[in-house]
Amino acid sequence: MATSQPGPLRSAMQHLQLEFPQSLAVYPTYPEAQRTVDFLSDKEFPVQNCMIVGTELKQIERITGRLTWGKIAAGGILSGVWLGLFIGVIFLLFSKSWGVGEVIGTAAFGAVFGLIWALAGYAATRGQRDFSSISTVVATKYEVLVEHKHAAQARELLAGLPGALPDPFA
Repeated sequence: MATSQPGPLRSAMQHLQLEFPQSLAVYPTYPEAQRTVDFLSDKEFPVQNCMIVGTELKQIERITGRLTWGKIAAGGILSGVWLGLFIGVIFLLFSKSWGVGEVIGTAAFGAVFGLIWALAGYAATRGQRDFSSISTVVATKYEVLVEHKHAAQARELLAGLPGALPDPFA
């Protein structure tokens, strides 16, 4: 199969493909799809001919709190201190002229830089996003695919697993 992807990505994509895949089953959760493949593995089915594909993606965002100038400033200072400490310790490890005072200095400089950077970034949003959140992309369905030449054997084996073959068109 020809692809226009760059070298390493093309190689990864080739490992994620099956020739003429057929749908074996569709599940509402990943553990159910994983259970199916695990069952096939236990029956010594060549599971390298299977693939679990998450479909119907949706993004979920959980709001974790309200942002204030104080929270932004504290977060900026803290991240700046960590960055400054990291840089200071690297210089301390690889330089004979550096001491603990220089490490503290880089941490202090990092705190000032982090504060300014965080406040400037927050000011640039002009109140358009006054909350913090975490987000993730999840699949709403998980389809187990199998190489066409092994599909019949897989279906036969799965007949012994209760609830293993839901309607793939549901």
